[in-house]
Formats: sequence, C-alpha cells, structure tokens
Amino acid sequence: MKQIYYVIIVLILTAGSAQAQKITQDDYKRAVSFMYDNYNNKTAFNLHTSINWFKDNSGIWFIDYSKDGKTYKTVSFKDYSVNPLFNQSKLTNAINKLLDRKIEFNQLSVSKIERIKEGNLSFYFEGKGYDLDTKTYQIKLSEEEKKEEKDEFETKSPNGKWIAYSKEYNLFIKSTETSEEFQLSFDGKRDYEYASWYGWYDKMEGENGERPKRFYVDWSKDSKWISTSVVDLRTAEKMYLLDNSIDSLYKPKLLSYYRGSPGDTTMVHLKPVFYNIETKKEVKTNLPTGTHINSVSTEWTDESGVVLAQYFERGFQKLHVKKVDLNSGIEQTLIKEESNTNIDNFDSRLFDNNQKIVFLSERSGWRQIYLLDLKTNKTTSLTNGNFYVNEIKHIDEDTGIIYFLASGKEKLNNPYHQQVYKVNLKGKITLLTPETTHHIVDFSEDGKYFIDNYSTINIPTKTVLRESKTGNILTELTKANVDEAISKGWKTPEVFELIAKDGKTPIYGTLWKPTNFDATKSYPIIDATYTGPHTQVFPKSFDRGFWSQSIAELGFIVMKVDGLGTSGRSKEFHNHSYKNMENNLEDHVLAIKHLAKKYSWVDGERVGIFGHSAGGYDTGRAMLAFPDVYKVGVASSADHDFRMEKAWWPEMYQGWPVDSTYQSVSNITNAKNLKGKLLLVHGGIDENVNPSATFKFAEALVNSDKNFDLLILPSQRHGYTGKTRKYFIKKRWNYFVEHLLGVEPIWDFKWE
Repeated sequence: MKQIYYVIIVLILTAGSAQAQKITQDDYKRAVSFMYDNYNNKTAFNLHTSINWFKDNSGIWFIDYSKDGKTYKTVSFKDYSVNPLFNQSKLTNAINKLLDRKIEFNQLSVSKIERIKEGNLSFYFEGKGYDLDTKTYQIKLSEEEKKEEKDEFETKSPNGKWIAYSKEYNLFIKSTETSEEFQLSFDGKRDYEYASWYGWYDKMEGENGERPKRFYVDWSKDSKWISTSVVDLRTAEKMYLLDNSIDSLYKPKLLSYYRGSPGDTTMVHLKPVFYNIETKKEVKTNLPTGTHINSVSTEWTDESGVVLAQYFERGFQKLHVKKVDLNSGIEQTLIKEESNTNIDNFDSRLFDNNQKIVFLSERSGWRQIYLLDLKTNKTTSLTNGNFYVNEIKHIDEDTGIIYFLASGKEKLNNPYHQQVYKVNLKGKITLLTPETTHHIVDFSEDGKYFIDNYSTINIPTKTVLRESKTGNILTELTKANVDEAISKGWKTPEVFELIAKDGKTPIYGTLWKPTNFDATKSYPIIDATYTGPHTQVFPKSFDRGFWSQSIAELGFIVMKVDGLGTSGRSKEFHNHSYKNMENNLEDHVLAIKHLAKKYSWVDGERVGIFGHSAGGYDTGRAMLAFPDVYKVGVASSADHDFRMEKAWWPEMYQGWPVDSTYQSVSNITNAKNLKGKLLLVHGGIDENVNPSATFKFAEALVNSDKNFDLLILPSQRHGYTGKTRKYFIKKRWNYFVEHLLGVEPIWDFKWE
C-alpha cells in the first residue's frame, strides 16, 4: 500500500509540476528570431536568391546576404564569373555625400540597376533615378531623354497614326496627322461604358460614389483593327464596407465595390467589341457577353483582322478557344475543353508566327502539354504520362523547343518537387535539372539562360546560372547559410507520409519541432491549414523550412499536410474536393491520428488549427465538423459561407448552380456544433473576402449560445501589415499558449 501511495503522490506532484510549467521571455525571443523579418538579417541567409537580368542581355545582378550585410554582385555572360557589381563603399560614400545620409556600406539599398554607356550604371535610390560613373564614383540625377508623357486614358496605334480614347463613355479615335476625330461607338452611357475594364478592387466612396475611371483598348499589330470591351454595370450589385480607421473622421466611411456572389446574375457583365479602323464601323461577332468571372479574353494574331478568343461558360465546366476572322465573319472553334467537375488548370499561348497553339490540359487525367497546328487543325500531345506539368517557362520560336516545369515525373523524387525539362515538337523530352530536388527557375527573355534555386525542405538552397539548351551549370551564385539557426538548435522539419482516406494514395506532410525539443515530453500539435483547393502547402523548398518555426518555439508541434482534393497531382486526386469542400480535412485528421500513434511526443488530445482566407474556412470547419479532434482554432479573414464569397472561387470548386451543398458546407449553418475555443479575426476593409461572413458566423455562434472570441482589425484589408500584423501574430500565438498549452501567456515581449 505504501508503494501505491508513493506512486500516486509522485503522479500528483508530476501533474502539478506540469501544470505549473510557465512560458518564458526566452521562448518568445526564440519565436521572434525565426520570423520572416529576420531572414537575410540575423537567422538565415540566401534561402532564395532573386536575380535581375540586365536589359541589354549582358548579364545579371543579385544581392548576396550574410551576417556582415549585403553585397551587390554581377555575372557577365562573357566569362560567367561572379564579381562585385560596383565598389559598394565608394557608392555609399557618394550617396551619403550627395544626399546628406549616414548609411553603412553593407546596408545600402539600391534597385533597378542597369548598364549604360561606357560601362557606367544607372540605379534608383529612395524612388529617384541616378547615374553612376564607375571610374570616378560621381553620381548625379539621371539625364534620361524626356519621354512623351503617356496618358493612361488614351492609346496610340502601333503605326502611330491614330490615338484611341474614350469620351462620355464612348470610344473615339483621332488622326495624329490631321487631328480629325471619329466616334466609333454611340450608345455608351454611365454604367454601360465602352473602352473600359472591370477592376477587382475598384472601390467607391459614399452611397452614390463613382468607380475609378478605367480605359482599355487593344490595337491589332497592323493598326487596322481595335478591340475593347463594354463594361455593363446596369444590374450589378455591390458589396459594402465601413472604414472605421480614419483618425480624422468620427463616423465610418462607406465603401462599396462591384462583386458578384455565387449564383448571382446581378453582376458586372463584359461584352467584347471590335472595330474596323478603315470603315470606322463595329464588326459584330457571336462571342458571348460574360460576367466578370467568365468574360471573353482576346488576342490578335499576325493575320489582319483575325483574333483568338478564349472564355469559360458559367460553372467552369466548359472552355472554348475560338478563331474569329473579322474580315469574313467566320468563327471556328479550335479547342473545347469539357469536364464533369471543373477546369481550372488550362493555359494556352501562340507561337511559330501564330501558326501553332501550345496548351496545358488535364484531359488525360494529368496536366500535360498539347500542340494544335492551325494549318491542319490537328492536336497532338507532346507529353504523356502520370506526372503534372506545372508551367511552360519559355518557347524557342526558332527551334520549337518548349521549356517547362513538371512534378512527379522522376520516380526517386517527391511528387511535389518540380524539375526543368524541354520537349521538341516530336515529343522528345529531356531532363535539364537532374538533381532530385525542387527547382524554382527564372528564364532570361531570350531563353538562353535560366536561374535555378534548387533545394528541398531538408537540403539547403543552391542558386546557380544554367545554360538552357543543356541545363549545364555555368556558375554558382549563392548558397543558403543557416549556421546561426543551427547554433540555436534548429533542425530541418521532418517530412512524413501516410495513406489517404481512399486507402491507396500516399499523401505528404511536414512537422516542425521547437529547438528545445525533448522527446520525453508530450507536445500539443497545431494544424497550419490551407486546403486550397487551388494550391498545396507541402513545403517543397528550403526557404519554406522556417515557415512554422516561430510558433513551434512556444512549445508546439506544427503540421502542414496536403490531403486528397488539393492541386498539383492527378485530376482524380484534385476531384476529391469538387462539391465536397466540407470533407477536405478528413485527411488532416488521419494525419494527426497517424502522428500521435507513431510518436509518443505528439499529443493527439491537444490539437489546434489555424489558417487564413480559405485556411480560415478550414479552421472554422475543423472546429465544427471535428469538434472532438480540434480543441483550439484561430480563423483569420475567412470565407465562412461560400454563398457570401466572390463568385468565381466557390463556383469553381463547390459548383454552379448553387445547390444544397452550399448550405451543408457553411460554417454559419453549422455553428451549433462548436465545442472548443475559437478566435475569429477579420480586416475591417477586406474587399477580397468581405468581413460580412465573419460577422454572420459570429451572430450564429451567439444565437447558439457558444463561447468564442472575435477580433476586428479596422484598418486592414485581406493581408495584415505593419503594427497590426505583429498584433495579430501575438494574439494568435498567445491564444494557443493559453488555451492549448494551458499556461499563462506573455503579452509584452520584444520583437527584435
């Protein structure tokens, strides 16, 4: 009995000790040190190197970061050697002298650097342009030739003979030789406006405010034709915002913007129109008038009066690419894509003097490259296989070689890691980047070279200059340096794999641990979510290895995982989310249970989740659909009910017309299921995801008598900036510290 009592007392004392465990200033200090603000500053350097191509195609310039500051470097295409771009100390001294500054040479920030005559350089500093004499290190304001000021509300024809502009909502042209004016459209009026365009973020002030003035036309290459749009606002409904953040106003400012919700017909409509410059008449077509989420896009070919038009039908299940000959009136369908789910990964471009169209399609079940010959009207597949083509990077017009990025083609590589390939018009594919890593590339304008930042979450970034034709590395530019992070105990995140809910498909995720990780302890796990479904969150490159380290430092295991329904793999994989957004988190729950079973230090009973935008919806959904799994959530800027969202995203993924599934997936209609602690956050003037759904969700929680927290950031749009960003991060960190870790959080800590 004495032994039993002893064990009980030890357990009680141990439990009491755990409860009494406190979080410290040092924990927050470590968390802050791993924030993005400290990359290329204190903690890590050259995780990703951005390159600038000189306009004269002579080489590149870039910044090499280290603990000693930043150094401007260059590579000439003559010898491919890495050299200082200029004498940084001398240039800093010249700037300090001219502008009465006290800048340290290793903190110099200049941009838009270009080579000019006699080996000199031009650059921008604090928004102004300067010329540098590289021999004397004298600088002066740029003496660029005064260019004719461009009026954003008029456009000159390629041959310079005509100027197009709008007046009283109609389209006009004027001869540059005689100044004679010709009116091309005649029925324009306010809210039915020619030569205009729809601005996604066009806000209006007050009840009857006007939207910003817009002007758009597209001249044909031979200046004989002009295309534009009629923007029809006559039945368009608005969304509203109240701006309470203006210090000088003691009442809110009313803001509004045109934006359709799923299923709406009361939307902005856009009608394509075309004019013959010789006859000064409109040429009618059968192209449809679309809403602002499925309007017609057009592109002139080299053939006079011939245009390519591309558009979706409402619902994103049918896509058309048409050739329209305005001379004859003949319209020909070149490409027609159809899907029982949706089409959201189509891309096309003209090449070979407009005689061919190369396009990306998932018609085979995997996103592949197809070629349409406009002479024969024959379509062939240039790539075939169970892999995903991410992007066409460059097309060599002379050889027909197409350079592209693809994932999942190499058997030894992670299916999300992309590599660079080229394919000729006969379908021969050549791998140009043999390293089994993830490659982020940038091609030169002429396609002769590309910059490659290659890495994995566990392999540090190398940034190199490569020859496009062969893929050969010409020179190494930078290497990631994480010595400072390692000295603090940082280790690269752990990649894990499990089988998805379908019982057959491997899915992938990543775990972050605190740098003072102790395998004998048990840690709460936080799901950092964004199920898309138009993207992935699996961290493919080394720079993403620090994504979630900050919050992990406060005593958590952090998880990112991509379940069925996200993009970047097969069409079958992606289709799991179509009209099924309510079940996107099932694989996340499987992952949490898998990790809790595999690792004693993962506490599957203390589970949190956070996400922004669509990830904010996930967070709300997790707390309502899986209330016995997820105990604490922070949902920021979330689209809690797709019926209140911008139309294109829900119609793409939840389907059109709007049906009962919109009701079943809504966080608002499921508010009664909340059990855990939930913090809702939204920017007060968010015109991307209107805050109204967060308010409506809050009202539903109140009506269901649920305990929750609400934070409105009055001055913020969809992304949080400045002091508010730090305030939100602090609030999110401490919400999990208090409610998931179960200790008293610290509010006052240093951000440096």
